[in-house]
Amino acid sequence: MVETVVSVGLAVQEHLKIRKQVIRPLTPSGAEKRFCVVTGIHGDELEGQYVCYELIRRIRERMEDLKGVVELYPALNPLGLDSITRGVPGFDLDMNHTFPGEAQTSMPEHVAHKIVMDLAGADLCLDLHASNIFLREIPQVRMSAETADRLLPYARKLNVDFVWVYEAATVLESTLAHSLNAMGVPTLVVEMGVGMRITEHYVFQLVDGIFALMKEMGIWEGEAVKPKEPIVSRDGEVGFVNAGRPGIFVPCVQHWINVEKGELIGRILNPLEGTVEEEVFSPLKGLLFTLREYPVVSPGSLLARVLGGDYR
Repeated sequence: MVETVVSVGLAVQEHLKIRKQVIRPLTPSGAEKRFCVVTGIHGDELEGQYVCYELIRRIRERMEDLKGVVELYPALNPLGLDSITRGVPGFDLDMNHTFPGEAQTSMPEHVAHKIVMDLAGADLCLDLHASNIFLREIPQVRMSAETADRLLPYARKLNVDFVWVYEAATVLESTLAHSLNAMGVPTLVVEMGVGMRITEHYVFQLVDGIFALMKEMGIWEGEAVKPKEPIVSRDGEVGFVNAGRPGIFVPCVQHWINVEKGELIGRILNPLEGTVEEEVFSPLKGLLFTLREYPVVSPGSLLARVLGGDYR
């Protein structure tokens, strides 16, 4: 059943609507757990759209196996999705910097408030992201150090490759995940793929993990994969590789591999002079879990992230 979370009047008698799909068991008891999946906060991230579709399709094929309530919010920023804009068009605002919002204020703040209130009381929430148009990420869960003890058991069931635990100081308090966790709703942030694209095998990997997690929670009684054991980084060193020169970045390695310290990752080229402006090397021995996708770079542009350690 499609339900409207919030409807806001726009110019010329139009309306902005945030809607969700609610799937309930065939024979509800009234004591079901509630599992929520939200995506589309950033209008240039599309992996979550396919995840929502695939979840609905698979659940409807085996409705008799559903024992909890599943709610899917595919477009928290519909104006951004429609215009392929990362933020909220017209407001020059990242929606994920507006939570928990306020009821009586600007349109984005009002919408954020209504979303948070609608998600209140959920037993678990997944906040799905797809990096951005510049970077490609392996399927991973990100969380703050202060929430790790509570969230890690859920993350281990999601069939992702990597769990990155941030220091609490690096987590923005205005994000949806932080706001929900502060309210007592366990919320995992998933990053995978690249902006404006769909990486189908990443989608299927995560959907398999979602069913495994729902089975663990007693929400799903159907078949589910045995989730892979993710690499968990709580205190591991992460090396950031940034461009020192402007130009066109061309990688020399594949994404999601082990690299050696000092190994050539890529080159920054000057297309006007036909020269190599900079050779880029790994600062650590470890796992290359982020790699530049969009080739145009300027000084300071992020090119790669490497998790230090031996993962062979």
